[in-house]
Amino acid sequence: MQPQLVNMYGITETTVHVTYHALDRHSVTRGSSVIGRAIPDLRIYLLDRHLNPVPPGVAGEMHVAGAGLARGYLNRPELTAEKFITADVLGKTERLYRTGDLARWLPDGNLEYLGRIDHQVKLRGFRIELGEIESALSAHEAVSAAAAVLRERAGVKALAGYVILRAAVEVSELKVWLKSRLPEYMVPASVTVLQAMPLTPNGKVDRRALPEPDQVSGTHHLAPRTLTEVHLTRLWEQVLGVRPISIDANFFDLGGHSLLAIRLLACVQQHFGQQLPLKVLFRSSTVAQLADHLDAPPQADLPRHVVPIQPTGHRPALYCLPGAGGQVLYFHTLARHLGAEQPVFGLQDAGDRSWRAPA
Repeated sequence: MQPQLVNMYGITETTVHVTYHALDRHSVTRGSSVIGRAIPDLRIYLLDRHLNPVPPGVAGEMHVAGAGLARGYLNRPELTAEKFITADVLGKTERLYRTGDLARWLPDGNLEYLGRIDHQVKLRGFRIELGEIESALSAHEAVSAAAAVLRERAGVKALAGYVILRAAVEVSELKVWLKSRLPEYMVPASVTVLQAMPLTPNGKVDRRALPEPDQVSGTHHLAPRTLTEVHLTRLWEQVLGVRPISIDANFFDLGGHSLLAIRLLACVQQHFGQQLPLKVLFRSSTVAQLADHLDAPPQADLPRHVVPIQPTGHRPALYCLPGAGGQVLYFHTLARHLGAEQPVFGLQDAGDRSWRAPA
């Protein structure tokens, strides 16, 4: 009889063991951390911050109920009241232990562990579980380990991903992989390849020791070739808080969004003396393309109220009218999902000047 290796998730407050999952060769190479199902005398609920159950596939905090729960912390009534709670879940009143760990239900009924809830960050109004990004990266066949953090540089916040590879793969391919599995706002502005993850003394990833993305060499990079590209690259690095920036890197792939776009165009106007409408950044979204636009002689353009979000493609063009805010920036995500063959244009109010760089 062959011995069976079992992965068990456990915590002291629930008398150590909570879940179990029998491992095989596929489990070792999968990258994600599957912790299985609850042991017979315990029940597991994945709840949101309002203590409502989350649907399968969505991250939630693990709450444990059942016979294994401790009574509380000795001589620490405040902490006991915070971590051991009573709540109505699925029509039943339960005494629960809040683990502070994130997980999600897989289609086969097993649990996938995503990390600690204190690794939840907030970016541009969105709450992001870093564990979800790490799980999506780890699911790629070329990735053996992954980590994600929120970086802040010069007042600009951006997500940064880190991977250890088991096979050669381009960073651009990893970003395409992430875009097919995560919302736009969860895709890291940078993905850095490491030889090894920095670890704490107890063997966990030391996020504070992860290097700045620009401290790691070996990534694809095209340096500026003209004086205009040199100045634009400096402006992009200043606005995005990322360096170095390749002249063929897309502004929006680097973490650019509506507020940063307006800030960039204001810097361009101040430095080059040219007031550019926002539609130029959609059409010329790399340093090289924007430099060509700035250096080119004036020519006839589309009507001011037509913004070419994705002007190329062979399908009939789609014209999008924004809502009450009047801005067309959010159609950029829609255009990406529709594919490269679908031309998309935004219809901007011709009297609205908010989409131009401020004077």
